[in-house]
Amino acid sequence: MIKIGIASDHAGYEMKEFLVGYLDAMGYEVLDFGTHSPDSVDYADFAHPLAEAIENGELERGIALCGSGEGMTMTLNKHQGIRAGLAWEPEIASLIRRHNNANIIVFPARFITNDEAVAMLDAYFAAQFEGGRHEHRPSHARSGNDRPHVPDR
Repeated sequence: MIKIGIASDHAGYEMKEFLVGYLDAMGYEVLDFGTHSPDSVDYADFAHPLAEAIENGELERGIALCGSGEGMTMTLNKHQGIRAGLAWEPEIASLIRRHNNANIIVFPARFITNDEAVAMLDAYFAAQFEGGRHEHRPSHARSGNDRPHVPDR
């Protein structure tokens, strides 16, 4: 059974609860990092534990939700072992996995429906990292070292 982590703030709470049920029905084991109510909270309080669980090998992939998706994405990507990608349609969900090897998909819960989230999750889980010309990009983006020279225009 594949174990998936999920975290949200108050803006993503209802969609998170829906996705936990969907994932459970699909046979995934879900580790829910909260929030556990629609009361106002800070997204970082839930993003960091999800990121740490992936970094320490407890989970392979995760899902995060907040109002715009941006707060979760920025917070998650502060972690060295995380490659979080914000998705708003299935093609983007697939591309963040295929080209960027994203280990967390992030949803803008205020701007998508539950059905759209499911379609994106299905696309994300079906996709595999392509490697090849994309192989060096995740680590290159993280390190910032060995940047190629870009000529002046």
